[in-house]
Amino acid sequence: MTEIKAKVLNICVLTVSDSRTEADDVSGNTLCERVLAAGHKVYEKSIVADDIYQIRAQVSAWIANPEVDVILTTGGTGVTGRDGTPEAISPLLDKVLDGFGEVFRMLSWDTIKTSTIQSRAVAGVANRTYVFCLPGSSNACRTAWDEIIVHQLDSRTKPCNLVQLMPRLKEV
Repeated sequence: MTEIKAKVLNICVLTVSDSRTEADDVSGNTLCERVLAAGHKVYEKSIVADDIYQIRAQVSAWIANPEVDVILTTGGTGVTGRDGTPEAISPLLDKVLDGFGEVFRMLSWDTIKTSTIQSRAVAGVANRTYVFCLPGSSNACRTAWDEIIVHQLDSRTKPCNLVQLMPRLKEV
């Protein structure tokens, strides 16, 4: 029997932080490692300050690039200080994947209990590009990737996955 190969996706990783650098970007590096382990390509990785306009500028550039399939952001989804990733990204989304945040918070319950209400993890589609906004915690990034995203970005996942919808997104 012939093994079906998964489609390789170009994935960008954005760390949103006022303090992280490449040297100590644990969450961004965690996501990159997982992207590569799943057989995808890290198309680009960047770090921007927790500033709505810097976040929006970087993500908009990637959304406009037809070679980028998926964008993962980490950081800025909390409720304190300058956390503004959802406010930066939401206006860019053509469609919101409400179930992502709901499932992420459900899975996080086992680890952080009621603190899961502080997570404003969101996902959606913008210009045919999937965007996932994750908390800045490396544990949260692992949970989101390992329990949800890796499966939805695997073209072999049944009964359905986000990859199989990509050609239909391009019809719009």
